Amino acid sequence: MKNIPIRHIEDIRKEPGLSGSFSIRDISELLAGKDMVQELHRHDFYYILVLKKGIGQHEIDFKTYEVCNHSVFLMRPGQVHQLTLKAGSSGYLIQFKSDFFYFKNKLSEQLLRRVSHLNFCNLDLDAYSKLDALLAYSFREYSEKLEGFHEVIQSNLNIFFIELVRHRQSKTILPGGNHSYKQDVFDRFSELVEANIAQHKSVSEYAALLNLSTYQLNAITKSVLQRTPSECINESIVLESKRQLLATADQVNQIAYQLGYDDVSYFIRFFKKHTGFSPDAFRQNFK
Repeated sequence: MKNIPIRHIEDIRKEPGLSGSFSIRDISELLAGKDMVQELHRHDFYYILVLKKGIGQHEIDFKTYEVCNHSVFLMRPGQVHQLTLKAGSSGYLIQFKSDFFYFKNKLSEQLLRRVSHLNFCNLDLDAYSKLDALLAYSFREYSEKLEGFHEVIQSNLNIFFIELVRHRQSKTILPGGNHSYKQDVFDRFSELVEANIAQHKSVSEYAALLNLSTYQLNAITKSVLQRTPSECINESIVLESKRQLLATADQVNQIAYQLGYDDVSYFIRFFKKHTGFSPDAFRQNFK
């Protein structure tokens, strides 16, 4: 089977009219009256699809979403996805490297972290209109490239992400108050798990990294996601296992070692328990 291809920002820059570590494109122009069909792949940059009108399907990390009007899809580097977008869809496609958005700016870095796990959201007309105005302004700045256009786009992205954070908070009612604190801790926990899954697999290790007790971390993950920290860690292991099985030609024992398992048979049992398939069977079914 073929490995999942990785698309680099350098490849995006080779396309006409695109430069630097940021691009914003008009979906109508990109489609040019035709359907867009992208096979499973991954990026080394952030990918945001904002649709005023949209029909199709978008699968992100093996979860399928129906494309709809007034929707936003946001993907972090390393996530895998495949997309079918029908002709007549409209909106914007934004792609950028992290250093474009928050170079030496901790507040922007924190803001991006708060929204980066929000793979999909569907907005009402008023909320979407705010984002559409920001992106139309950014698209004009990017097209004209007048002095300071980078700074204008970065400022607009800050406002764009703030609006998404507000939207998420308005849709999430967490028991016991302190909504922003709980969500922020959960996002940092998710980020740590994603970055350290090969080295750390116990709840106590992540609680220590967050300066929390295991009881506190358990209460927060249950409040935000109705899952225990252990369930979140296991889901992350399974997800990264799927990515490696499809993105590389490595043998199962190599993938097990890369994910921190010395006992390959244990890794195989773990994967089958959580997916219903052995690693080899999962690969075969995805051909």
